[in-house]
Amino acid sequence: MPSATPPLRVRITLTQPWFAIRRSPIQGRGAFAVRSIPKGTRLIEYTGERIGHAVFAARSARESKGRHHTFFFQATRRTVVDARVHGNEAKYINHSCDPNCRAVIEKGRIYIETRKAIRKGQELAYDYSFDPGDVRSAADAARYKCRCGAKNCRGSIVRPTAESGVVRA
Repeated sequence: MPSATPPLRVRITLTQPWFAIRRSPIQGRGAFAVRSIPKGTRLIEYTGERIGHAVFAARSARESKGRHHTFFFQATRRTVVDARVHGNEAKYINHSCDPNCRAVIEKGRIYIETRKAIRKGQELAYDYSFDPGDVRSAADAARYKCRCGAKNCRGSIVRPTAESGVVRA
């Protein structure tokens, strides 16, 4: 006999037990806690193809025509991770100006950790801290618009100062 329960519309992954990917009010898809998560929990490694800056520049130039949407993350001075190629669910963790997570880089590997306790159902987010050098015009600024909705939203995913929201261990 068929079940009367409608199908579940979240994707629970097998690579990590903390979150599921679903539609986000911030941007496209997002990562949402499937259980309470304690402060200081290492959730997932941000994975993808490891590329040099020449390849990164060529790929990012192709993306520069429309609204900003990227899965690039700088791991070291020489290496960028492109999560579009062999990336995992970490690429769906959105930006917030009031983040509950942070990126931690250790020995060239990128991890996402919680900054505070997270309730079941809450969207996970970290501050992308994009380099202000990427913004050279009003059109560039519009591409980096923030949609997080936080009370302290700065209106951009670009960091406002030379300080970075990324922790390098």
